[in-house]
Amino acid sequence: MAEHEIPQSNYVIVAGIGCSGNMVHLMEGDQPFGLHGIHGRTLPLSFGVKMGRPDLQAVIVAGDGDFLAIGGEHIGPAAARNVDVTCVVMDNGVYGLTKGQSSPTTEMGMTTSSTPYGKIEAQMMPLKYYMTIGVSYIASHYSSKPRDLADFIQDAMNHKGFSIVHVQSPCTTYNDTYDILKGNRRKGIPGIAWEIPEDHDPTSRQSAEDILDRPGIPLGLIYKEDRPTLQDRVDEIADAHPARSPSELLATYAL
Repeated sequence: MAEHEIPQSNYVIVAGIGCSGNMVHLMEGDQPFGLHGIHGRTLPLSFGVKMGRPDLQAVIVAGDGDFLAIGGEHIGPAAARNVDVTCVVMDNGVYGLTKGQSSPTTEMGMTTSSTPYGKIEAQMMPLKYYMTIGVSYIASHYSSKPRDLADFIQDAMNHKGFSIVHVQSPCTTYNDTYDILKGNRRKGIPGIAWEIPEDHDPTSRQSAEDILDRPGIPLGLIYKEDRPTLQDRVDEIADAHPARSPSELLATYAL
């Protein structure tokens, strides 16, 4: 926002719980325009913002537990509506604030404070999930490249429709996966994160699915589709059916 000289008052930062929720209070500048909401309800809150003030840009900041667990049931409807909001999902693979319990993206078999004998549920693959349910903008990156990440977040904010930037953001206390993501030659650890090739066509669904079928974690823009947003369809209905006075509405009732 600062780089593009966009007034902070044009944006509403919507956050849930956990470490990511503090982002509302960490924005630089004047007191930010934001909502520090309740667990898992960032999408309904942002939906309310857009319906009440469609001129504002709603930006969601959420963690993997907040967004994909208790808040997971809201992603599908938001994708179907193509609500014009941007989601920045910070995925550390655990519930970091509450001392490292397993989350939807925790690997199966991993020992955590809530799974002392290993996690018994299958690991969720969020990028494939977003693709399956029809999110119109999907990007993936990690937190150790903040400048590149900022560019993707800005691009997502410019997208008209439901956009998600899924960020690998290791918890250095309870699930430090930096070596796994980036690799560490001294320790003999190959990195699992890889840059998406330049010849990838993000407007091609097949190309995006091919990217997601490859092992590891792709970094870059995976998919982008331009289609009408929820607000576009609401405006069409409003234009086709002008507002009527109370007396006109009462006249339509049969007694």
